[in-house]
Amino acid sequence: MSTIGSVVNDYPEVLELPQNPYTLLIADDHPIVREGLAALINRRSDMHIVAQASNGREAVERYLAQPPDVALIELRLPQMDGIEVVRSISAKVPGARLVIFTTCQGEEDIYRALKAGAYGYLLKNTSLDELVECVRAVAQGKRWIPPAVAAQLGKRVADRGLTVREIEVLRAVTNGKSNKEIGVVLDISEATVKVHMTHILEKLNVTGRTEAINVAVRRGLVHMDPVAAA
Repeated sequence: MSTIGSVVNDYPEVLELPQNPYTLLIADDHPIVREGLAALINRRSDMHIVAQASNGREAVERYLAQPPDVALIELRLPQMDGIEVVRSISAKVPGARLVIFTTCQGEEDIYRALKAGAYGYLLKNTSLDELVECVRAVAQGKRWIPPAVAAQLGKRVADRGLTVREIEVLRAVTNGKSNKEIGVVLDISEATVKVHMTHILEKLNVTGRTEAINVAVRRGLVHMDPVAAA
């Protein structure tokens, strides 16, 4: 069995073909992705899309209304992100076969998704053949972590992690707040904020706030607020 620490695929070389088609739910906020993926999958005799969702809350509702064999879930969904979707569904349906299907490959995103209960983490640059194999494996209760994803997760395991407070400070910096503003929001002194920033820069191996933001967003440590990013 694969674990977050070992990061090893545990699917067999030969997977059983189902007597009945596997049913799938697709949750993605881009219609062209949902419709294109549905068109490709529905051409197959062994798989069928039974539901689509354009946001996180809709994904949870439609999953619970008609539980599929496997759900493909985008990480960056509006209203409720993919990790919250995984956590919410897993709490109500233990063992739910959920796969994060996204372009996001930051090690923190991957770690949090698997910890929340995802059975797999697949990048959107994958081939259709690998997607099909992933669905089959996960539907049969296997974990699916491709080598590229495993490599990213390995960085997280070996890295010096930021503390909860450092993440809070970094998130505020990402949203454009000054040291003084951060101090007010977190109820700490401006001097303490500066100490946290020094530690953050050291741990991320960067020299300035802008570079720290870029690294943190890329790794999935923080996410840009839409207003701040505009």
